[in-house]
Amino acid sequence: MNPHTALLVVDVQYGFMPGGGLPVAGGDAIVPVINRIAPRFANVVLTQDWHPADHVSFAANHPGRQPFDSIRLPYGEQVLWPTHCVQGTRDAALHDGLRVDHAQLIIRKGFRREIDSYSAFVEADRRTTTGLAAYLQARGIRRLFLCGLATDYCVAWSALDARAAGFSATVIEDACRAIDLEGSLARAWADMAAAGVGRIRSDQI
Repeated sequence: MNPHTALLVVDVQYGFMPGGGLPVAGGDAIVPVINRIAPRFANVVLTQDWHPADHVSFAANHPGRQPFDSIRLPYGEQVLWPTHCVQGTRDAALHDGLRVDHAQLIIRKGFRREIDSYSAFVEADRRTTTGLAAYLQARGIRRLFLCGLATDYCVAWSALDARAAGFSATVIEDACRAIDLEGSLARAWADMAAAGVGRIRSDQI
């Protein structure tokens, strides 16, 4: 790929693998797909969920609440999740099988206790940025291909925010897996299509 293109690998961590704190069905199946396509990109950026143990999005920190309940926070509705990707734990580690040693940047997100973070660009309050857009712009990168976990949350939010920041964005469908909570996957694909996010398979790269 040309120097103006980058692969964004979203949250390929044990917390989202089978057996993890917030497992995504088939999450481990994307690792070899990502390994196959990553060498085609000169520029690779990784994201990593990195929560404190007392994070506001964890159901365990709200007595009487269960995972996948919703609450209201100052920035709006928040899904409560099982405890996952706690800083410094194995659950938060990137998958050992991931072969992306040439990645140039890891963006950690969700480390602020009071704000959840799905997108690689802007946290859930829709104001706090991660700095990724400025980094990509400084590097002259204008086109992003996205893969990782989960399609309907962190990948979709990242793709939508990439478009809002003026980047071209394309999701590699078979290099992602979804949570699909109450129709969230269909809504995510519809929102991405409406925003001009592309959708391809890895064999089209």
